[in-house]
Amino acid sequence: MRRFQIYDSMSRETRLFVPITPPKIGLFVCGLTPYDDAHIGHAKLAVTFDVVARALRRWGYRVFYVQNVTNIDDRLITRGAERGIDPLELADRYTHHWLEAMRALGIASVNYYPYATDYIPEIIGQVQALVDRGFAYPSEGSVYYEVAKFPAYGQLSGQRVDAQRPGTRIEVDSSKRSPEDFVLWKAATPGEPSWESPWGPGRPGWHIEDTAITVRLLGARYDIHGGAVELKFPHHEAEIAQAEAATGEAPLVRYWMHIGLLNMKGEKMSKSLGNVVGLAETLDEFGPEVLRFFYLNAHYRSPLEFVKGKSLEEAREAYATLAGPARRIAEALSERPEAPGEEVPEELGAASATTVGRLDELLADDFRTREAIAELFTWGKRVGPWLDKLGSLSSDSLGVLDAPYAFAREILGFFGRPEAGGGPGPLEPVVEAFLAARARARARGDFAEADRIRTELAKAGVILEDQAGTTTWHLDRGSPG
Repeated sequence: MRRFQIYDSMSRETRLFVPITPPKIGLFVCGLTPYDDAHIGHAKLAVTFDVVARALRRWGYRVFYVQNVTNIDDRLITRGAERGIDPLELADRYTHHWLEAMRALGIASVNYYPYATDYIPEIIGQVQALVDRGFAYPSEGSVYYEVAKFPAYGQLSGQRVDAQRPGTRIEVDSSKRSPEDFVLWKAATPGEPSWESPWGPGRPGWHIEDTAITVRLLGARYDIHGGAVELKFPHHEAEIAQAEAATGEAPLVRYWMHIGLLNMKGEKMSKSLGNVVGLAETLDEFGPEVLRFFYLNAHYRSPLEFVKGKSLEEAREAYATLAGPARRIAEALSERPEAPGEEVPEELGAASATTVGRLDELLADDFRTREAIAELFTWGKRVGPWLDKLGSLSSDSLGVLDAPYAFAREILGFFGRPEAGGGPGPLEPVVEAFLAARARARARGDFAEADRIRTELAKAGVILEDQAGTTTWHLDRGSPG
């Protein structure tokens, strides 16, 4: 297994990575709240951790990568009410769009996309544990976490608890003991989705959804938690406080990885600000590899400025220069996979191996993708004189020229984006998400929606079979998939 180091947001230093149970790595990344179509800011996070997971698997680690779906949330409820759509159905719809975009981006590294509402028993159990241990209290049908009981609250972000007093961003709430206390279980409001609990009907708070999922899937302690830097406070602080208080084990996470935001005119790209650029439209216009190049041509922790009419146009031009030699070599290899011919000089073979080693070293040093891309540009200049001789080279020599590009295909997702080893294929996560949505629709008696999902899958060549309470699927023989 490859030794590597990453910057840990908790310790604020770059640390050598040591897994809890080698060679296994538990990786959790805060996922989407699907109340609208995704924008390109969301995909920056997805591409970053796709590269992380690909690299870890190349280095010999067994990665279980979980990215949650927050399918019950205030914004979903509000948007569903505005459109006259059940919020759970709305979440299903936009999650499908997200998974389609992930497939287009070549992201198959996520092992599981758990829905928050599929973990209601675990959520209630964790809330009850916090009440029993004295870290939480019921009030008017809701349950709140008492922040004062967890002295380490604020350690990750450096945020002071007294900064959360009324008069800043915090409104007075008479049902809470202190303004900084946060909700774990929200009392039901008429017309909103709710579930039965020991405190009455209600629904989970935002923070508790993630820790209920991670404790169930990854254990009380796991290796890496990823997310956008803006989630350090209060979301990630709340996750730490909840999980460590509920399980009695610490630290919840050994390494915290936070990515820089995608900005426009110095402000975070955000639906609430209205300064978003749609992901689906961008993929249609520029293609997935240009978008991946744009993200990865900067370090993941750095904020990235997006300028409409400039950023992706420049990325497309630069990527075309980078990809030109790679594609010509790949085409020659495809046409002559076992051909004899001229051998390249030994020093070129040594330079190829050195370049691959350098790419690997750069990624092992906190995933320095920008410098890795610079190495690939340098390699393109090195192989330039050989591009007009590809037809006379042996397949082994073509392999020498291609080796750095093969590394980039595997880890960065460039030059054709073959699937990363260790993850599911591109179709499976999409189909499984549809099946989960269909199961939830049937459970709530919405058989029209369940039939609609079956029909949509059939149009895509995916045939469902329901037998003995379980659903299996296969591809129609006439399907192009």
